[in-house]
Amino acid sequence: MMLASSSSSIRGSVLSKTTSVVRASSASSIAVRSLADDASLKTAASPATEAPKERIKYFKVYRWDPEQSQKPYLSTYPVDLNDCGPMVLDALLKIKNEQDPTLTFRRSCREGICGSCAMNINGQNTLACLAYIEDKDASSSAAAATKIYPLPHMYVVKDLVPDMGNFYEQYRSIEPWLQPSVAKTEGQTEFLQTREDRAKLDGMYECILCACCSTACPSYWWNADKYLGPAVLMQAYRWIEDSRDGSTSKRLADLDDAFKLYRCHTIMNCSKVCPKHLNPGKAIAHIKKKLG
Repeated sequence: MMLASSSSSIRGSVLSKTTSVVRASSASSIAVRSLADDASLKTAASPATEAPKERIKYFKVYRWDPEQSQKPYLSTYPVDLNDCGPMVLDALLKIKNEQDPTLTFRRSCREGICGSCAMNINGQNTLACLAYIEDKDASSSAAAATKIYPLPHMYVVKDLVPDMGNFYEQYRSIEPWLQPSVAKTEGQTEFLQTREDRAKLDGMYECILCACCSTACPSYWWNADKYLGPAVLMQAYRWIEDSRDGSTSKRLADLDDAFKLYRCHTIMNCSKVCPKHLNPGKAIAHIKKKLG
């Protein structure tokens, strides 16, 4: 009797444990299913990420190849602004890399320092690396096509590349280097000047010779072969005003000419378009004052 009772109690204990295990397993499987159902519901509830809508901007670019018999024309290129940098130079590089490798233009630093990418954008001379594609003050700027031409009233080498030969020759003519009146003494390493004298050069030495100002000047358009233009005249005054230079009288005498200097009629387009925010018109006025 005792054996039967003991075996019965053992069977009862085993059954109760088995039932507990089954219940626990069922509860865990229900919990797993519940989590899976929640995850599927969340996945179904979250919408798929949509691709951003294209923002197409059109660029009308001046094209001319001297090796072809075709006359100059405008080519239109679409550019998605979502996949392009903010500057006009970014768009030109994207067009050249992805659409038309024959497009020709100058560029170098991308920082407004070298002046290589000077061109006429939407009717104003500027640097492509400093010109925004979208005008921050105009909400509808993306709708209108951006028109890009080479610098005006200059011979064109190809596409957006102007011939800068005459401009650089005029710059060379003013002898843009220091001409001290005395030689250095033994052990002297540099010519010194006061802070006040050095400050007089501010607003002139920053010129990067991009020619934006000169090619915006109607007087330069009419007399580019004789009139030196705003950029070169401002650089001439930079050396005239330098306290270390000993050729001030000679420099002024060289500029005292009806065409070299006095073709300036203070139209002031030069100061308006300068991408470095300099004032060539003011420098020219100072030269006239010194000669007057």
